[in-house]
Amino acid sequence: MKQPCVYILASARNGTLYTGVTSSLIQRVWQHKNDLVEGFTRKYRIHTLVWFEMHETMESAIRREKAIKEWRRAWKMALIEKGNPGWVDLYLGLLG
Repeated sequence: MKQPCVYILASARNGTLYTGVTSSLIQRVWQHKNDLVEGFTRKYRIHTLVWFEMHETMESAIRREKAIKEWRRAWKMALIEKGNPGWVDLYLGLLG
């Protein structure tokens, strides 16, 4: 099932962050975790899903992703801490 989603991955708690958008969160995070996505996440070993937000349309998800990418790092950290203070990998909960 396709569901537009914005997500943030982290290399570790307070580590390097990556913000992305997808229509298949489980599949996309699996690709990141298995280094099938070339570029930034593979280079910096960014594999932990620390935040995500579902959207009704891909257009709204893309707008939100672009907005978050322009945020200061502190704002992204606060967003993660609000919903996931332990920086737990949320991926396993999606499988479940």
